[in-house]
Amino acid sequence: MATDIRDKDVIYHLRDKNKELVTEWATKFQPYQDNVKPSVGDIFLGAPAVDAIVCPSNSFGVNGGGGIENQIYRHYGLGILEQLQEVIENEFEGEILVGQAVVLSGLDRTTRNDKSDWSKMNDGNLIKFLIVAPTMRISQSSRSTPNAYLAFRAVILAVREHNRKNKQNKITRVLMPGLGTSGAKMPPQRCAKQMLEAYETFAVGLPTKKFRLRPSSHTEMLRDHIYMCLDEKVESKKVPNL
Repeated sequence: MATDIRDKDVIYHLRDKNKELVTEWATKFQPYQDNVKPSVGDIFLGAPAVDAIVCPSNSFGVNGGGGIENQIYRHYGLGILEQLQEVIENEFEGEILVGQAVVLSGLDRTTRNDKSDWSKMNDGNLIKFLIVAPTMRISQSSRSTPNAYLAFRAVILAVREHNRKNKQNKITRVLMPGLGTSGAKMPPQRCAKQMLEAYETFAVGLPTKKFRLRPSSHTEMLRDHIYMCLDEKVESKKVPNL
């Protein structure tokens, strides 16, 4: 690895059917290939066995009809949706914002009645934890937002906090699809760039990314926001003086 990783005990398996996205992941995360492992394929079938799976969602814990959402809720059964909505109501006053995440036990209230053969998925076992991280408030485009960055940041911090509190039941392997690339329509290159920025800032702790923890000015963060939301390199002349 090119540098030490703060969260070196956590491996992120990035998996998606979109080959362009996986190629972008592989290129951008190459320096961290021991801890970030991209692959092409179904989120369950043939995927690595893990402790936790990330569900990109809306802010209200209602099934937006997305393909990956449906697969995940079929994996656990509708009981996990009830559990999620109770947590959102009781701990987040009815709405979990983009940039927040919640970790649920996938084993507490399982009501799976799906007839699919799950024996070839996750070694035939339920995935222990579900991490819900909104990439949009409601079902709409997030292509010109920093929402993939915010969602991955939320996942990293939620996993770290879970592991701090649960030293005997840590999350060390996380399975994650593209964030905002399906219904939210974020372009693959932009999603991969934003996810890399979140990883280098919060999981790696690169010194060059520390400005996000304590910005020196609003202009600095405005420039960073524009960089996140565009595919091409943003020159400083495109950022207005404030």
